[in-house]
Amino acid sequence: MTSSSSVPSGSTGYRHELYPYSGSDEFIAGAVDFIQEALDGDEAVVVAVPQEKASLLRAQVREGDTVRYVDTSRVAHHPGRLIAAWQEWIKERVSEGRPVRGIGESPWDQVGSAAEASELRYHEWLLNRAFAQGPAWWLLCPYDVARDDAALTQMARCHPEIRRDGRTVLSEDYDPRAPYEFAALTDPCDPYDEFLYTSGDLPALREKIAACAEQHGLTGRRLRELHLAATEVATNSIRHGGGHGVLRTWREARRLVCEFRDAGYLEDPLTGRAMPTARQVGGRGLWLVHQLCDLVEIRSTPHDGTTIRLHTELPG
Repeated sequence: MTSSSSVPSGSTGYRHELYPYSGSDEFIAGAVDFIQEALDGDEAVVVAVPQEKASLLRAQVREGDTVRYVDTSRVAHHPGRLIAAWQEWIKERVSEGRPVRGIGESPWDQVGSAAEASELRYHEWLLNRAFAQGPAWWLLCPYDVARDDAALTQMARCHPEIRRDGRTVLSEDYDPRAPYEFAALTDPCDPYDEFLYTSGDLPALREKIAACAEQHGLTGRRLRELHLAATEVATNSIRHGGGHGVLRTWREARRLVCEFRDAGYLEDPLTGRAMPTARQVGGRGLWLVHQLCDLVEIRSTPHDGTTIRLHTELPG
């Protein structure tokens, strides 16, 4: 397979390209071709793919000074942590003074819920915002259409470029607007408990969460972490969301979900996803929430306000 490495008209310093493939052979061919282009151009490469895919690529391209395989197990199933991970991986390579390419594939065949799949798609769109003003680099995102061809259009809406027949072209389906319509939150599971909170209600809110968590066997350290995350989100509601909010709790498959709704608006959709800097004012609380929970969903518009869902895996 041969591909064009020329920059399509209209692209920016950060290039984000979707690579639809079918089966392992096409994955290897496209990924190896992309890596070889980088080596020919004296570019560094970061490979962030599931372990089984990394094993296939290692058999074709060894790790060395130019090609680095990174361990994604810590962040692969935590979409809210992925942007910070990419920032760290790319920062290390850019500091070496050479152009950088990346190959990033989420573990789509291991996604455990519709919420996780939606959040991974939303993450793909957010990458365009996260690196719009950063260093120039090129990210290839392989996606196996043999598993779910129907979702290809949704993925194409998140990527400004797409690789077809060995060539890079602009994606006609790319939508630069926030894709809430296809990354919408699912309906709460019924039954759910609801609690209206305002200033002074944080102890009662924690008690509500503890009662629901203990009913489903969630105790100890994980409950304390959920309490800390919930307190941070509820405090933000009281301070910035009109002075009050609504808590809903329910069980969804093997997870406990705590949902917070308020009238506030988070203007920056990247809030909490990028690692806070030493001089940064604000945003540290939601960063901590992403580190404490197994999945965090944040949707915010001026019209509907803000909804934040905290997912915590239940034991057993």
